[in-house]
Amino acid sequence: RFLAVPGVVLLIVMDAFDGIVARRRNETSLLGSVLDIAADRAVEITLWVVFASLNLISIVIPIIFIIRGALTDSVREVGYAGGKTAHAQMSSDWGYWIVAGRPMRAGYGLVKAAAFMTLALTLALQTIQSSLYQPALISALVLSWLSTLLCIVRGVPVVMEAFRWEKGGA
Repeated sequence: RFLAVPGVVLLIVMDAFDGIVARRRNETSLLGSVLDIAADRAVEITLWVVFASLNLISIVIPIIFIIRGALTDSVREVGYAGGKTAHAQMSSDWGYWIVAGRPMRAGYGLVKAAAFMTLALTLALQTIQSSLYQPALISALVLSWLSTLLCIVRGVPVVMEAFRWEKGGA
């Protein structure tokens, strides 16, 4: 189970790497951005569900991620139909900063990565009945709930700006 920790790290690095390669090769597209988001969702939801099924986190966490993802992805379909990527759909400065701004995206990504790595480590420590299990579990829970809070915060502007589109304000 200790191999799961570097496995999670590798998964996260590979996710970041595909976007970097696409941008450097100037091979970005609307379909590419949609598929990237879909792949990210599949990975994160799978990890949250697995960790919840192992009783390391509350089932509420994956449920929130699934609902928020379905809601924001559905709302974004309107923008995609108009040829706009997810980030290009943000018309307000605050919405762009929360959803697409590099500091927020990086911070959110780091918190999620830390949560997944700490959860994997917690599972491994549990297996060997280590005295570090309890501190690792507490850290994993704090990071998981912080990830969940950031997930909700980053979903709010997507939904709010969709109502602006509906009213013709953006």
